[in-house]
Amino acid sequence: MKKHNFFAGPSILPQFTLDNTIEGIKNFAGSGLSVLEISHRSKEFIACMNDTIALCKELLEIPSGYQVIFLGGGASLQFAMVPMNMMNKKSAYLVTGEWASKAFKEAKIYGDAVEAASSKDKNFNYIPKNYTVPADADYFHITTNNTIFGTELKKDPDVSIPMVADMSSDIFSRPVDVSKYSIIYAGAQKNMGPAGVTMVIIKEDALGKVTRSIPTMLDYRTHIKAESMFNTPPVFAVFAAQQTLLWLKGLGGVKVMQKKNNEKAQLLYDEIDRNKLFVPTIKDPEDRSVMNICFVMADEYKELEQPFADFAKSKGMVGIAGHRSVGGFRASTYNALPKESVQALIDTMKEFEKNN
Repeated sequence: MKKHNFFAGPSILPQFTLDNTIEGIKNFAGSGLSVLEISHRSKEFIACMNDTIALCKELLEIPSGYQVIFLGGGASLQFAMVPMNMMNKKSAYLVTGEWASKAFKEAKIYGDAVEAASSKDKNFNYIPKNYTVPADADYFHITTNNTIFGTELKKDPDVSIPMVADMSSDIFSRPVDVSKYSIIYAGAQKNMGPAGVTMVIIKEDALGKVTRSIPTMLDYRTHIKAESMFNTPPVFAVFAAQQTLLWLKGLGGVKVMQKKNNEKAQLLYDEIDRNKLFVPTIKDPEDRSVMNICFVMADEYKELEQPFADFAKSKGMVGIAGHRSVGGFRASTYNALPKESVQALIDTMKEFEKNN
């Protein structure tokens, strides 16, 4: 039976990536060595790193004056590195979910971190509107997509101070105006590749403005100067990310991917809205994530939650359980998820409705 992978991360990868990384494990770039054993100082891997950075710049149309680096530690390490490198006295955070909350918590260690706005009052089921970003903050931090609760900022905000974004779960899913940001960071394990590497896009003139001493390993300038090779990078994860970006480029880039993603999400949201058994957790279509689609059983059908989970599993649906803080179901429809998998889930929902 075909499996349909809706896991929120690590998540589905393109078959192109899987096939090419398998070959790379056997023989990387014609070197006769596996990518798992080759030196990060080898000419083959340096070429891979340089190409992966170039692909990021091309696909996201990153302007001059920005650097792309690859780091370990996941997006969670960036929660600390951002204020360490950017915050002298004050920062502002848009708190729209669990990961935004964790980033905000880390920032408080380094100075006066304030909430510009929060949706915690309604269990993060909306994106705050009409808030004011303090003009005296060193930067404004947003989390563009919320994997747990299923909300997404689909447009780049306009603010008068430097802006930082965690784009871990929607990077490369849509065009981004990089020029509006000082830092963009993203863990790879949603739309780029396997877990283990984090991409960071940095505006060069945003650095060097804090007065504190920064540990060498946690200073962005260290990694820019060393071209992501200050210490041994996650070689395999970078190679797999390169393959995913090559796949994305071959499809036509992020604008083409945005169209595909919107089509997939609309199909599933339409079924959730139509089906009497299910209710979307995010009511406002403007706030609904294109990447993580969350829904629960209608109140009068709550007893059918486990039977539906079992039925969906029997139909090959994998990873649709909602996060424990939300419950219900979550279908992550990242770039690599084919439209056929979304249709298979819709067909499963319709069949379960008919049977019940």
